[in-house]
Amino acid sequence: MTELQTVDLPTTIPKHKKSLLSEVAARTAGKSNIEMCIQCGTCGGSCPSAADMDHTPRAIFALLKAGVRDEALRSNTPWMCVSCYYCTVRCPQDIHITDVMYTLKNIAVEEKIYTDSTAPDFSKTFINMVENYGRSFEVGLAGIHNLKHFIGRLPGMTPMVIGMLTKKGMPITPPKRIKGMAQLKKILKRAKELEAV
Repeated sequence: MTELQTVDLPTTIPKHKKSLLSEVAARTAGKSNIEMCIQCGTCGGSCPSAADMDHTPRAIFALLKAGVRDEALRSNTPWMCVSCYYCTVRCPQDIHITDVMYTLKNIAVEEKIYTDSTAPDFSKTFINMVENYGRSFEVGLAGIHNLKHFIGRLPGMTPMVIGMLTKKGMPITPPKRIKGMAQLKKILKRAKELEAV
């Protein structure tokens, strides 16, 4: 468990840095309401992953308002978000916190600004499988991820893997592509186009 860091923010915000909050708000699906944050702390108090975050969501929003781009994008907070939407539901200002976390992840990946590549690589591998098969392939996802990031853990995982395979808990062969892959590819292509706007 990591200890939450305090964030010392500048008392005045330089004009050239004010655009970060606007950029995140514009790139977040729907109306994020991020500028409405009153720093109440309900999000961090509601979050099941807050203890593992280096900044609470409200600290991230303060960084965004202050234009502290690198620190906001290098934070592990968006990567620790489990997308439960509990913070979003409880937010008195109706800020779409989970959606903002997705936006921050996307920007961090685009700009290659993150301190640990484990979560971005997992995300890319998962997306690649969905784009190729229309679904996840758990054995392949876990295998690729562990080979890339946790190769030292593999010998200790052998009994679990053998148990899962012998009990047919997970298929070892890649899945068949879903019906309608052409439609899925069109949907994903259109989503990427809309994201680029």
